[in-house]
Amino acid sequence: MSVHLLVSAGRGPQECAWALARLLRRLEADAVRQSLTTHRTHTVPGDRPGTYRSVLVRISGAGAETFAASWTGTLCWQAPSPYRPGTGRKNWYVIARPCQVDTPRTTFAEADVDIVGCRTGGPGGQHRNKASTAVRATHRPSGIVLVVDTERQFSLNRRIAVRLLRQRIEQGDETAGRAVTTARWRVHDELVRGNPTRVERPER
Repeated sequence: MSVHLLVSAGRGPQECAWALARLLRRLEADAVRQSLTTHRTHTVPGDRPGTYRSVLVRISGAGAETFAASWTGTLCWQAPSPYRPGTGRKNWYVIARPCQVDTPRTTFAEADVDIVGCRTGGPGGQHRNKASTAVRATHRPSGIVLVVDTERQFSLNRRIAVRLLRQRIEQGDETAGRAVTTARWRVHDELVRGNPTRVERPER
């Protein structure tokens, strides 16, 4: 079992990127104690060395979902700023959300397409009205149905219908992939200061 957790400093100050790096190390140490493995699959560095604006972490092992849930939400690192000693603020917030990384690709197989001859109205003369040259094609896994009657020959309409179904499936996969990417970017804007689900501090 694997879960991806996106941890982001959002639009917070440089201290939030610093806090993210500390929280990430704490998360990884916590995972080791629970016999889980972690891998940083994607990182966006901060302006300061050793800091991160965002990190995508893959958590693997038994209980990965429960572990990720315990680190989900607004996380707070409570410590004085290492960059602005004069500021009185000590709470630095980041956001953590499980996210989908890859969308499953639909495998298109012509064997999954039901082809039925049918009649359609419109121009074409008596031959078109009497013969079932039109095609109704149904892709069973997705439920997509197309009717093609552009040609006078059944075989040509059948070929066109299969090609159009394949294109429709591929376009659907691309749309789903863009939706996943958009959802990941929205996480960066979800950070809300206050009411953290977890507060961590430096060890003394």
